[in-house]
Amino acid sequence: MQTGLHLSIHAFEPAAWDALNPSCYPGLLHGFLSALEDSKSVGEGTGWRPLYASVTEHNELVGAIVCYLKSDSYGEYVFDWTWADAYHRHGLNYYPKCITAIPFTPASGPRVLIKHDADQKEITRLLIETLKKELTGRVSSWHILYPDEDSYQCFETSDAWLERFGVQFHWFNQGFTNFDDHLATFNSKRRKEVRRERRRVAEQGITFERLSGHDIDGDALDTLFQCYQMTYRIRGSLGYLTRDFFEYAVDRIPDAVRVAFAIHQGKRIAMSFCLRDKQTLYGRYWGALYDVDCLHFETCFHQWIEDAIAQGIERFDPGAQGEHKIARGFRPVKTRSLHWIENQEFASAIEQFLKRERSHIDHYFQACDDHTPFKLSEETIRI
Repeated sequence: MQTGLHLSIHAFEPAAWDALNPSCYPGLLHGFLSALEDSKSVGEGTGWRPLYASVTEHNELVGAIVCYLKSDSYGEYVFDWTWADAYHRHGLNYYPKCITAIPFTPASGPRVLIKHDADQKEITRLLIETLKKELTGRVSSWHILYPDEDSYQCFETSDAWLERFGVQFHWFNQGFTNFDDHLATFNSKRRKEVRRERRRVAEQGITFERLSGHDIDGDALDTLFQCYQMTYRIRGSLGYLTRDFFEYAVDRIPDAVRVAFAIHQGKRIAMSFCLRDKQTLYGRYWGALYDVDCLHFETCFHQWIEDAIAQGIERFDPGAQGEHKIARGFRPVKTRSLHWIENQEFASAIEQFLKRERSHIDHYFQACDDHTPFKLSEETIRI
């Protein structure tokens, strides 16, 4: 087997790359990664410099890992600013660091791509060995953010990884045939609250359309990007992604793109942008041109639960934290990240910090789980 390092996704043929991703996890599709690069949403000057490790056998791509060399910690959602500050106070550089993650996307999924019938253990070893050889002395650390269980097991077999936990809120399809089936699992109080919330949006004359990437034209793209930027503008900043990114994504991975638009008096006034694979819907971006009561909940949560039920999707991962999701039918789940710290003194200190943090995470998870809106008679789903 031969290993290699590459600076662009364009080093790989799209079909060969996507053959390693049979679930069509959207954050690792060739079209998604090339959309990020070609739109200059990642690359020089963005804080995200791509680095790809590969393994080939008989000239066939059999394994790969996507990394980024980072000059800051923006857009990651596993917060290590205090670690960077500690390095700085001791006269050391925390940046550059390396991360294996999907830019601006706190969604669990594969972080190692391996051909299904290949030697997973050996390919993982070669990929990690190749990257550590390249990274040692160049970066302070390597961080694997939001790996799914299979990828976690791949990395976990290697030594020196520190494990960190977090909590998100996901919705699970229990074989529902419509939204009322979903609400039937709620207790009476919470069920009435959701219906009141949805009714409030409808009473304001708001309707909705849900589109795949195939259905999004130039006008829809303009509104989508305007709404996306509005979310950041009200915070006094600009979004990380360019309009070109959304255009390229719609063009290159149309089956993976889902967009909900809120419409008032014939005009699109808000949007929610999602990605999907064969089993999961991933909520990513939202924005509104006007402030409308309860619009965020309807556009970002209720519309997509309806869509997931209609599409037969098993899980809806709406993104980062937010206890407000619990009352709308989302359950707490634990997320993981893995961290390799080159400086052993800091590795020991961070390991102790993570042990203390995990206790708080465990208590927080339980507190969230105790406040789900479901009937007491329903058996709790444990993740």
